[in-house]
Amino acid sequence: MPRYVILLRGINVGGKNTLSMAALRQGLSELGYANVATYINSGNVIAESTKAATAIEAEIEAALPRLFKLDSELIRVLALPRATFKTMVESRPKGFGDTPATYHSDAILLMRGLTLRQAVTAFDPRDDVDTFWPGKGVIYHQRVSAQRTRSKLGKIVATLPYKSMTIRSWQTVEKLLAMVGD
Repeated sequence: MPRYVILLRGINVGGKNTLSMAALRQGLSELGYANVATYINSGNVIAESTKAATAIEAEIEAALPRLFKLDSELIRVLALPRATFKTMVESRPKGFGDTPATYHSDAILLMRGLTLRQAVTAFDPRDDVDTFWPGKGVIYHQRVSAQRTRSKLGKIVATLPYKSMTIRSWQTVEKLLAMVGD
């Protein structure tokens, strides 16, 4: 059965939309998803389904507020087939994520409907701190660890495109790749 990385945006952030991962696993299993696994408490899911990615996104986005009484305005879902997720990871810029003591590296994944051109307008990098590279469905962002408090990454939260993005640390991305398998 096809395996997916399913990323939930808008849960367990800043004390809002609190959802236990055990409840999430149970809820997704009840919806018919197989071999559901989660990673950390921020809406990272690995699951199997015969449904298309867009159908998974629509179903989970509709079900989460109903099953768990969450604020649906904050919830967005991105379902990526294993092969697509693997390509995103393998297409990273050379050296990206390789020196976590020097750089904090993040993958900013774009939800369906947000173009790369629209997403890039949200970025205003600080020259000596932030660097980003646009990719297919993802923006790779890194900031100098010693100066991360000067990073402008946090300013994207106030932009319209941000509502259609979800951010994961590169370490989380690598763990999800290992979980979804080859």
